[in-house]
Parts: sequence; structure tokens; C-alpha cells
Amino acid sequence: MRQLSALDAQFLNFETETNVANVAGLSILQGQVSRDDLVKLVEERSALVPPLRQRLVPVPFGLDHPYWAREEELDLDYHVRELALPGPGSDRQLAAQVARLHSRRLDRRHPLWEMYLIHGLDGGRTALYTKLHHAAIDGLGGADVLAALMDVEPKPPHLEAGGHVEPDLAPETAEMLVRTAGRLIANPAHLLRFLAEAVPYLDEIPIVSRLPGAVPVSRAARRLARRAGLGHEEVPELPRLTVPRTPFNGPVSAHRRFAFVELPLDEVKRVKNAFGVTVNDVVMTLAASAVRRWLVTHDALPEEPLVAGVPFSLRSSGEEGPGNQVTLMITSLDTQIADPRERLAAVYEAMRRIKDRFNLAPARWLRHLSESMPAALTGLADRAAFSLVAQTSPPVNLIVSNIPGPQIPLYVCGRRLLAQYPVSVVTDASGGLNITAFSYDGRIAVGVLACREMVPDVWNITRYLRESLDELLSLT
Repeated sequence: MRQLSALDAQFLNFETETNVANVAGLSILQGQVSRDDLVKLVEERSALVPPLRQRLVPVPFGLDHPYWAREEELDLDYHVRELALPGPGSDRQLAAQVARLHSRRLDRRHPLWEMYLIHGLDGGRTALYTKLHHAAIDGLGGADVLAALMDVEPKPPHLEAGGHVEPDLAPETAEMLVRTAGRLIANPAHLLRFLAEAVPYLDEIPIVSRLPGAVPVSRAARRLARRAGLGHEEVPELPRLTVPRTPFNGPVSAHRRFAFVELPLDEVKRVKNAFGVTVNDVVMTLAASAVRRWLVTHDALPEEPLVAGVPFSLRSSGEEGPGNQVTLMITSLDTQIADPRERLAAVYEAMRRIKDRFNLAPARWLRHLSESMPAALTGLADRAAFSLVAQTSPPVNLIVSNIPGPQIPLYVCGRRLLAQYPVSVVTDASGGLNITAFSYDGRIAVGVLACREMVPDVWNITRYLRESLDELLSLT
């Protein structure tokens, strides 16, 4: 039995009919896969994947964060579903179906995941769409879930089915209330910890950094800490980023658009080597270039750079464990620069600055702030904050993420995995456009998710990504 962290619970709290916290992967498989084979695979592997067996147990009256209780028997008739596309089974038809599935909230009475086996794709392919709730996993955690269902050879050694699992029950009501009382007593300690660690870095905290006085207070706190010998070494100053208005900012609708594209990793590396940058810098520049083209086409290009939220995993720092181990860094996305060479240089400099800052700043300030607030208030606070920033001043224009993946062929139910596309999240606060890349077997698969009302022509962005890579290649 494990209680959700405050950060995990936030992904439950902000969810509404329009803000949906599903993260997913779209796997394209060579050949046909039967539902019976897929169910057998999930039965065999589910014991190795804790999120597949976790069910939410709320605390009475919402006084504390919920608990995860392990399901003794999985209802795979519910979780593993099957459908078929009408002819001709194109990629656009598949993306439209995924967009519909992705916009639906998960039923909290069950473990928070669903899997759809999708037949009827052209070329004799099969798709597997797997979605989980962000409260249970982050981006790398989701990749780990999918990896547990995949093999490095077509015919792996047989594993015994998971079968009966000993129940892992949430505490009784009385125990829950006792634990809640203990958390309330600990809240001030978490708040003091947050103040000690995070005040020197208020100028990088989304939303908070835009409050009057946040920047001078954080700079003064760093100077005082250094003089007192308490650390807080000098860190690169972050520019004061103003979030311009775009067509994809504001309250999102309940409907989504999804599109995807693959880019050759060797071509991205050719650009990387020619300009002395990283693969991630090139991916960020491609996103900036594609969004710039879309904004120009819609006569909506701001004179200022856009502001992008870039998820950073905390798992690389040595901390392992379930749930979300991620923080969000803010950077400029220089869509206002017309020259592609200069745009790449600007993105490289912006990413270098936030990486240096990330390495020196305490990356877990958001967790300490969340833990300092009573759980009964955070649900109201999260929903109110999302509503407020959407109507007034959003902290970012969009989310751009790049997740490294395996560079060897993988298999699902004996069928080769041809491509693995990420399907992420759009919200009122993070913007109605999300561009997430995942590298696999010599390709970079990019999934573009958008609010249907804000970016109805989402396939244009995938085309612009390809054109932007060609543009950079022509300069090498």
C-alpha cells in the first residue's frame, strides 16, 4: 500500500471534462496481433508492472491524498479492448481514433489504464494504443511500462502468468485519519524546507516567477545565502520571459487532434554534428521552426519568442521509485527569428542556460511546496489555478519534450515494433499544443497533440517538422 505524493495527486486534482491527464503510447506493429495473445501477454507481465494493478482508494472527505491498493484480480475484459478502422485504414484515420480515445477520462473505480488493439491499418499493420493516468506515471515511467510488455526477440522465453496476487489493501478509515493528522503536523516542516530551498530560485518557478517582486527576492536570497556560507552558488540568470498570446493559448475544449511523423535519427545527428549542438537542441529547434511556420500561416506570429515548458526527469539524479519524478523547466522558443541557423543558435543557448540552472538549483522545490499544503485544499487550489491562468496569463505557450528510447528492434506478441509515438497532455495552463518526441531504432517518432478548436490542422505541424529538418540539412 502506497499513498500518492502531493505531485501525483495534483494530476488528479486538476482534471475536469476538458483538462484530462492521460499519457499514452501508440505502437505500430508489423503484421496482425490477436486479442487473445495480447491478453495472455498482459497476464504474464502485469505482476512486473505495478501501475497496471494499482487502484485508487480515496481518504474520507478528501482530507488527504488517496492511496494505491493493489488489485488482486485484473479485469482484462475491461482493460484490454479491440476495435477496427474502416477502410482504407490510413494513418490519419488512426490518429483521429486515437484523439477520440485520448480525450476520454479514465474510470477511477478501476486501475487507471486502458489498452486498445486496433485492426484494419493499411499495409497489414496493427496498432496498440495504451493510455495511463499521469498520477501513476511520468514520461519515463510510461516508457518503462511499455518496455515491460516488449521483447528484444520475436520468441522470448515463456513467463508464467501472474495469476493470484496477494492483496495490498489501503489502510482502514481510522488509520487513514491518523495518518492525515500526522501529515497536517508535518506540513509546516515541509513549508520551511520549501522556503529554505526554493526562495533563492523563485525566478524559475512557473506562475510564481511572474508575481511582482519574485525576481529581486530570489536574487537577494541567493546573495545572502552565499555571504552566510550556506551554498546557493552563482547560477546563470534567466531572462524575464513574457508569454505572448497565441491561437493555442486559453481554455482548452474537451476535444483533441493528434498527428504523428517519423524523422531519421541519422539526419538529426548530421545537423547536430555540423553545428556542434545536441540531438535535443535540434529537436527543440525543429519544434520552434514548425510552430513558427504554423503561426505565420495563421497570421499570428508574435514579435516575442514563445515560452515552452520542457519536462526534466529527476530519475537520472539517482532517485528511483514509483509515481512522478519530474520537474518542469521554462525556456524561450525563438519562433520570432527568421533565419534557421540563428534560430538553432538561440535555442542552443537557451537550453544550455536552463540545463546549467537545473544542475545547480534544487529540482525538488515543487514537491516540497506541494507537500506544505493541506491535501484538502490542494484540489480546490489546483483547479482554481488552472482556471485563473488560462483566463489571464498562462505560464507557457506549449510543452515540448524529447524522450530517448532504445535503439534496437523490439517485439510485441512476436510482432516487430515499427514505431512508437508518444501521446501526451494539453491543458488550460500548459497550452493547447504539445509536441513530444521519442527515439527508437534509428528514428525519432514525434506525436503532436492539440486542442481541436485551437489547432484543427495539426497534420500541418508534422509536415512543417519534416520541412524544418530539410531546411537545416541544406545548411550542413
